[in-house]
Amino acid sequence: MQRYLSILKLFWGAAIAAEMEYRINFILATFTSIGSLGGSIFGLFLFYRTGYTFQGWQWQEALIVLGIFTILQGFSATFLIPNLNRIVDHVQQGTLDFILLKPISSQFWLSTRTISLWGLSDLLFGIIIVGYAGSQLGLSSVNYLLSFIPLLFAVISLYSLWFMLGSTTIWFVKTYNITEVLRGLLEAGRYPMVAYPTAYRVFFTFVVPVAFLTTVPAQAMLNRGEFTWIMGSGVLAITLLCASIAFWRFALRFYTSASS
Repeated sequence: MQRYLSILKLFWGAAIAAEMEYRINFILATFTSIGSLGGSIFGLFLFYRTGYTFQGWQWQEALIVLGIFTILQGFSATFLIPNLNRIVDHVQQGTLDFILLKPISSQFWLSTRTISLWGLSDLLFGIIIVGYAGSQLGLSSVNYLLSFIPLLFAVISLYSLWFMLGSTTIWFVKTYNITEVLRGLLEAGRYPMVAYPTAYRVFFTFVVPVAFLTTVPAQAMLNRGEFTWIMGSGVLAITLLCASIAFWRFALRFYTSASS
């Protein structure tokens, strides 16, 4: 474990140093985040301005869901996109060969090699939204702690899904469109699941587990989460993580080395 932490420190230290050479990008990313978040809040406001509410969800409670979605969006931009979307390049350019020869887990290398500071603005704005909505609802620190475990499960599930889709590049080479489809489906997490018709709720719970990414952590924070849903979130996260590890090993059996 200590060895991997040392490697991670080297990876991220070099990545941050490189990113700091382009500070203007951070400013542009911040303005982009503000625009995107403003559009999301305005869209949510349009539902509530006439007195309409999602079943059982006040305006501030719906904001918490949006805040959690924004946090996960920032996590994706900071850690997932700069790493997992490059699996395609490694396969196309043959550099995956060198990664497989390194004396560390290839999945660890591919998942953590770099980070992007430009996703930090989404992380920050998401935390601000959750904090603001929570203060309006009178939530205590205990409420925030209650949501930490489900949110951690959400992060693990999101990573695992993304990595498995990235792994399919072993067969299909170009999988950019597949990850974009996933990102499009995850947009449903901006709002509580009760905002959607029953058929969509089933789809976003049992097919593409969007509900476990945003709604379940929000319910836990609001102290209305059922233990079975939180347990289900944990089981899902562990299952998907194990599946991603097994799927990557399976995919490598079909990988043709660039030097062979």
